[in-house]
Amino acid sequence: MATLADYGPEVRAEVKQVREVVSNLHQQLIKWNLVVWTAGNVSQRLHTADLMVIKPSGVRYENLTPNSMVVCDLEGNVVDGSEAPSSDTASHAYIYRNMPDVYGVVHTHSTYATAWAATGQNIPCGLTMMGDEFGGPVPVGPFRLIGSEAIGKGVVETLKKYPKSPAVLMQNHGPFTIGKDAEGAVKAAAMTEEVAHTMWAARQLGDIIEIDQADIDKLNDRYQNVYGQH
Repeated sequence: MATLADYGPEVRAEVKQVREVVSNLHQQLIKWNLVVWTAGNVSQRLHTADLMVIKPSGVRYENLTPNSMVVCDLEGNVVDGSEAPSSDTASHAYIYRNMPDVYGVVHTHSTYATAWAATGQNIPCGLTMMGDEFGGPVPVGPFRLIGSEAIGKGVVETLKKYPKSPAVLMQNHGPFTIGKDAEGAVKAAAMTEEVAHTMWAARQLGDIIEIDQADIDKLNDRYQNVYGQH
């Protein structure tokens, strides 16, 4: 089994940098009220090798440090780290192997997104910001048990049907989000919870007015290609 010492200096330098990024981003999950206690995880894939950095299993957020982040290969095997990796490691690895443009994955149990997951319902696209960020509804994925790559398979299968969405609500479990890096996946997780809360509130007031797909496509194109600094 390979260890980090078997990799060259370029890889080891990226591991050090990504460990810092992933450790810091876990604090964003706390900031945006996306997790409680030890639930949830952030990972980021390396560009210099088929490796990823992920949160250790069952460690409280205030105790996370860059050195506590675990380095794994894309089969989920530990390459470096003194802690056991997240119980979702196999699923993160499966996503990276099967979605080569994805370099960040996040899982949370945020309250409103997880409530939609518990009911097995897509979050309907009733907000322009949903068209911007998700290109349609936030989809529900299948029920899968924790501990193998089965959840990752469900995420990949669902996102193939909703290619513009960076989020899946795994039924009876919670949201998984992806990004071009871990920060992008954390942003998607925060946005998922925001729209889940708003759409829940809207439903209490009446029927949600869903946006036509043609208008969603225009919103998404503008947001992805025009909005912000380039």
